[in-house]
Amino acid sequence: MTGEESLRPQSLMLTFLGDQVLGRDVCVYSGSVIDVFARAGIGEQATRSTLTRMVNRGLLRRQREGRRMYFGLTGRSAAVLRDGEHRIWRTGAVNRHWDGTWTLLGFSLPESWQRQRHDLRSQLTWSGFGPLFNGLWIAPGEVDVSALVAELGLSAHVKVFRAHADAGMDIGQMIEETWELSDLAGRYEAFVRRWQPWEGDLPDADDALVLRLRLQTEWLRIVRRDPRLPVKHLPDDWPAEQAEKTFRAVHDRLSPLAREASERLLDLVPERPQA
Repeated sequence: MTGEESLRPQSLMLTFLGDQVLGRDVCVYSGSVIDVFARAGIGEQATRSTLTRMVNRGLLRRQREGRRMYFGLTGRSAAVLRDGEHRIWRTGAVNRHWDGTWTLLGFSLPESWQRQRHDLRSQLTWSGFGPLFNGLWIAPGEVDVSALVAELGLSAHVKVFRAHADAGMDIGQMIEETWELSDLAGRYEAFVRRWQPWEGDLPDADDALVLRLRLQTEWLRIVRRDPRLPVKHLPDDWPAEQAEKTFRAVHDRLSPLAREASERLLDLVPERPQA
């Protein structure tokens, strides 16, 4: 399965809205979205159902103008998009400035709480943690998990500490035992293989808009899965830096054409205050 095939319509939609709507106080016409997504190989019915689901989940708001329906952001979706923007452009894929701090999270749940255990592990993995031992998870840096734990209703069953490794501990070996480095490296390497050719090629403007949409969505998916382990304790040939250079180079190359296409293809209106 290629990265393109596996990108979900909602992920592409969030990237599209982050590009075209976030911070601009505008709403976009549903027909414009359908047109752009058709160029990405996503049918009208799938696009419409994605828009409807996102409205129902509080991620989009509707605004009618005459006979046309426009869609804008909610506070919730704007927060998700700002977080993604920060992750791509400010946090980055390479952690060069780690201060030696780890966040340790220990938990003890009743045997019968299989669903709660699964949910907690899933959320911890998403937040950059790896399993040091069965009930003890670890993440680089200072990670605030209080909201995550409270939302799962597990505050009474979780203990969180900040820690530094003992001088004699092999951090590199601990990292290899705790995280699936080969899987993460493979994602970065596949990204470079897929996108590096576009550092030299130029598509037409309409294709550039869709390509940049796919590029950003795929890159964000990779970096969100990356726990940002300290680079000085990773293998010397760690591929994140090359992948990030490829992402930025292709993004810069596609952006002028993508902007030209969006100005021509998108019908945007000012966002009205909701009643």
